[in-house]
Amino acid sequence: MELRNLITFTHVAELGSFTKAAELLGYSQSTVSFQIKQLEEELGCLLFERINHTVTLTKRGHELVSYAHRIRAITEEFKESLTKDEDLSGHIHIVTPDSVCDEMINSHYLEFHRRYPNISVKFTTADTLAMFDMLDHNEADLIITLDSHSYNKDYVIAKEERLSMHFVARAGSEFAGGKGLSVRDIVNEPFILTEYGQGYRRVFDKELAKKSLEITPVLEIGRTDIITKTVANSNMISYLPDFVTQDLVDAGELCYLDVCDLETEIWKQLIYHKNKWISKSMKTFLEYVKEQEFSD
Repeated sequence: MELRNLITFTHVAELGSFTKAAELLGYSQSTVSFQIKQLEEELGCLLFERINHTVTLTKRGHELVSYAHRIRAITEEFKESLTKDEDLSGHIHIVTPDSVCDEMINSHYLEFHRRYPNISVKFTTADTLAMFDMLDHNEADLIITLDSHSYNKDYVIAKEERLSMHFVARAGSEFAGGKGLSVRDIVNEPFILTEYGQGYRRVFDKELAKKSLEITPVLEIGRTDIITKTVANSNMISYLPDFVTQDLVDAGELCYLDVCDLETEIWKQLIYHKNKWISKSMKTFLEYVKEQEFSD
């Protein structure tokens, strides 16, 4: 069994396309097709279902993925053992919500870059559904979600934590210091929220709907830094994770409202696809993030 055929197989499995795998590997599509055919003949089973222009793994194909990754891992581990840690290089594409992107860059990236200057990192922002679609098509290496908990067996959760969420207002708000507030006490106030249908906003709206309530914000924007600044300088209210607001609360610019009858279960999860090849640079990043506090 030729190693190059197995490597080609893993790329086709990750990308779901013979054409994309050929482009990535610098082969012609016919070469990729021939290598997969060789592998199927050698193993005596069909690895991919080819219907029209779609390519999906068969049951045997799914079984081979894990074995192929192990063989590839051993091979790459040996190659990488020949290089020094300071020579470690690679590229990682991470997709996050806007607020997490800001946090990762401000709180973690510079130290990571100091330790591993030859690993380049690309941050992209997207909503939760787009993130998972990018994982499925190998367009992202890792995603960080702020949403309800993901239990899909196609994904590996590398790190997770449940987030604390609060309604926030400026420190001088009429609701500041109020005890035992109901969401009905504030539902008609002017709200500024993240975009409709995305991440924790979607979970928030679902919880409101259970109470037959709805909030129509006066402003919707994905940038939580703009939301917090706007709230601090207006009579608006928002609903945000504590890691976004804690510094401004500590500084006396914002306050948490004591709303007792609405609770959302929001999780921050670092996720990659189970069929994803874990390069040494990606493994290094995962280990680095696991060392850090997920929310500062």
